[in-house]
Amino acid sequence: MDIRKRKNAGGDGDGGAGGASVNVEDEPDSFGGRIGSPRRIFLFCLAFRVVNALLIQTYFNPDEHWQSLEVAHRTIFGYGYMTWEWKRGIRSYLHPMLFAFLYKLLQVTGLDTPYIMIKAPRLMQSIFSAIGDLYLYKLSDALYGGNVATWSLFCQMANWFIFFCLNRTFSNCLETVLTIMGLYYWPCIRDSSIDYPVNRKWGLVIAALACAIRPTSAVIWLYVGMLELFLTPNKVKFIILEVIPIGSLVLGFTCLLDRLMYGSWVIVPLNFLKFNFLSSGGDYYGTHPWHWYFTQGFLVMLFTFTPFSIAGIIKSKNQKLSALILWVLAIYSILGHKEFRFVLPVLPIALIFSGYAFAQMEVSGSSSSSSVTKKKQVPRQNHTKWSPKLRLSVFFLLATNIPMALYMSLFHQRGTEDAMNYLSDEAYKGRVKSILFLMPCHSTPYYSTLHRNIPMQFLDCTPSAEKGELDESDQFLVNPLGFASELARNWSEPPSHIVLFASEETKLRDFMIQHSFKEAS
Repeated sequence: MDIRKRKNAGGDGDGGAGGASVNVEDEPDSFGGRIGSPRRIFLFCLAFRVVNALLIQTYFNPDEHWQSLEVAHRTIFGYGYMTWEWKRGIRSYLHPMLFAFLYKLLQVTGLDTPYIMIKAPRLMQSIFSAIGDLYLYKLSDALYGGNVATWSLFCQMANWFIFFCLNRTFSNCLETVLTIMGLYYWPCIRDSSIDYPVNRKWGLVIAALACAIRPTSAVIWLYVGMLELFLTPNKVKFIILEVIPIGSLVLGFTCLLDRLMYGSWVIVPLNFLKFNFLSSGGDYYGTHPWHWYFTQGFLVMLFTFTPFSIAGIIKSKNQKLSALILWVLAIYSILGHKEFRFVLPVLPIALIFSGYAFAQMEVSGSSSSSSVTKKKQVPRQNHTKWSPKLRLSVFFLLATNIPMALYMSLFHQRGTEDAMNYLSDEAYKGRVKSILFLMPCHSTPYYSTLHRNIPMQFLDCTPSAEKGELDESDQFLVNPLGFASELARNWSEPPSHIVLFASEETKLRDFMIQHSFKEAS
């Protein structure tokens, strides 16, 4: 990453129901067993996710900033860039409004400093992530008992992709949290109990919110809803008195919110369906072969947990949850445009199966006579000694996932975030007058990080109606010098700063010198 600033610019100097309810339960001195009350578990998860959020200092995908924080920043502070998706009405304001509330709080309290504006959204997301962790524990406990629940929580926190992605401000991350919460309440997923009663109405509310935030979440809830419809004895009541009223209320609320924000009636799910499914509009941003999720994408996310998840799927015999994973991967495989985060909601489910495999290894290692049964009780031991197999497996997972998580969170693609953090601090001090981004579109955060209303320009990449027509990003990459020279001819006043990648800086070095730019330190 390279930032060039114009010399002397800006006054600066140098500047259960899933098959049999199989339980691996509660060794008194084992790693597993229930680890505390829901409150204690949540506080532990929250502390972990706050540290997790502070450690994320890299750039993953533009939507983290451009489809949530940028929209929220414009709503509260009056400036911010709205991408073409918002002009076509294929995004709902429901998700950005969560961060708009945060920004309003910072504005009112006068805490909207560069550092807090950068860190606060991910810290807010860490609260949602901790709730998701808690519900993963509760769902695992309700299905298989406290031992599996503890191991599942361990797998969730040790997985590199969860650490890298779940605390980011994607709508997919909140969708993932809502998915785990929703599954916990559905009778078709697990049996009800005194400790963990099911509540289908709550499950429907959460499912509807997940679909409102991200319409593709309907892929998950269509499966769950059809399963519930098949199993419930009172199908008419389920549809007429629960699905239709709750779905209508949530849809009505989101439509009213979007009507208020857009200024006209917009049916976001319909527009989203037309663009992404009926016209394959997402293919503009690249395609992968149909088998990508099965052979690369989901396996990379699971990483070294893959064999343990497969073992847990086989041994647990929970066909409903394992079929849900397969269903989601299969449906998303139909679409040409594929991304890791699209299937993030089913990653925690796969990690529950890893937790099951570890719990069974622990029980098997503690007593050769112990076995996994349909009972909740396992012969109690005064002391559980981990088997060499279990110790090696835990070490293997930590040795592979921790370095990966830290590298991806602290170093990989960090330059664009560092560049904007630097510019935010400089703009706060009044040393930045205008910025030009000579790089592929949306390569950096934007006004939500800079938090100063100064002129900025980036290379546009709005999908063109003409197939094969090059957008500004493509034109620049084809001929950097020619494109930059053409831009310079139209300058009434040069920007005070230019941001570009080092690979392009070498091609434009003479251009920078000619226009009196020097590298910012």
